[in-house]
Amino acid sequence: MGINDFAKRPPMGWNSYDYYDTTVTEEEIKSNARFMAENLKDFGYEYVVIDIEWYSNDAGTRRAEYQYIPFGDDELDEFGRLQPSPKRFPSSADGSGFKHLADYVHSLGLKFGIHIMRGISRQAAHNRCPIHGSTFKCHEAADAWSICGWNPDMYGVRANEAGQAYYDDLIAMYAQWGVDFIKCDDICDSFMYPDGHRIVFSGYEETKMIHRAIEKSGRDIVLSLSPGPAHVDRDFFYEENANMWRITDDFWDDWKLLKEMFWRCETWNGRVSKGNYPDCDMLPIGQLGHGFGNERTSNFTDDELKTMMSLWCLFGSPLMIGGELTKLTDENMKYLANRELLKVMDGDHTGLQVRRDDNEAVWVNTDASGNECFVGIFNLTDSERKIECLKADIRAKAHNFPENTKKEINVWEGKESETEFPDKISVTVPAHGVVVLEYVK
Repeated sequence: MGINDFAKRPPMGWNSYDYYDTTVTEEEIKSNARFMAENLKDFGYEYVVIDIEWYSNDAGTRRAEYQYIPFGDDELDEFGRLQPSPKRFPSSADGSGFKHLADYVHSLGLKFGIHIMRGISRQAAHNRCPIHGSTFKCHEAADAWSICGWNPDMYGVRANEAGQAYYDDLIAMYAQWGVDFIKCDDICDSFMYPDGHRIVFSGYEETKMIHRAIEKSGRDIVLSLSPGPAHVDRDFFYEENANMWRITDDFWDDWKLLKEMFWRCETWNGRVSKGNYPDCDMLPIGQLGHGFGNERTSNFTDDELKTMMSLWCLFGSPLMIGGELTKLTDENMKYLANRELLKVMDGDHTGLQVRRDDNEAVWVNTDASGNECFVGIFNLTDSERKIECLKADIRAKAHNFPENTKKEINVWEGKESETEFPDKISVTVPAHGVVVLEYVK
């Protein structure tokens, strides 16, 4: 089993972070899973991912001071492995970890994911806990010189036999729980140890150790690396060892960040492939910020939400919803469940940038069979704008460009007409908005 033998299309699902921060509970996970099964599964959304500090018994209790409490009350087993907090995940109280919750998610026809921090619990290292299934102890795997600059829970893991034994056992435990997706944090990039720093960032070796452990586990587990920005000169490394990697730091509902994403996607243009997905981060749509103490509706406008969804899809990024699913409105759903746009998320479509400047961008996305072509025309300015694009320029960038098309579909308006691909597309696009046209043979 290789890292690219599964995840044959960009992963789609929901992550708890944007709404719950560190405080999500078992019942809240179940509620969101039920909503996904009933309303989003049919559109391709399938992963339910519990984000950071599910092992913390006191998460969120000192939010005004700390997002991640130093020397907090973390749940560990005798082998130093972090376990779900039984206060928040009561089904774990029998020592089975997330097994019962994963079984519930699987019973809905969905997949189950968790967030982890790179490394090994500092408490486990200090307590010299034995590493299950080996003769090593946790302090032999721990690298006290390798830490996270924003989360105090972990030490890095040494690239030695003890370190590999630790990761092998950890991933084997997750596989027994039924984990299908791991979002590993503080591993894709680190401001603490930039390239050239006297202490080499251990995240790259740890990525390889986790990859090896997943292969040994015998379970198909998607590996997602955070945070970004990932280093584009290491793209082959990411492709060999992971399925997703963040190309940005945390993405929120701010037009400046959305406009910047066009530059980031240009940087990674042409580097999306089956099983390998540069990740634009979660979709901040609907209700956000509850666990941060400031619940709010996403700041993105109607046109900005269309722009976000269109860029993510045409580029080929995974789609992970950040807002609370049970509070999504019909208006929210129309962005997330545009069946025509989501056709490009089947793993058989390729997106490429045609052009970009500070005012506008054009992307093309075609299917492997050469039967359809999507053209996304984006207005990056603050005013309505007429944008033109030549068919020859689009054909020059597209893979499997379909000749002799017979139908045009305006993806966001739902309008369909019998017409061939024009020699020049000319559209009026609202400020911060997009027009996506699909041409079909």
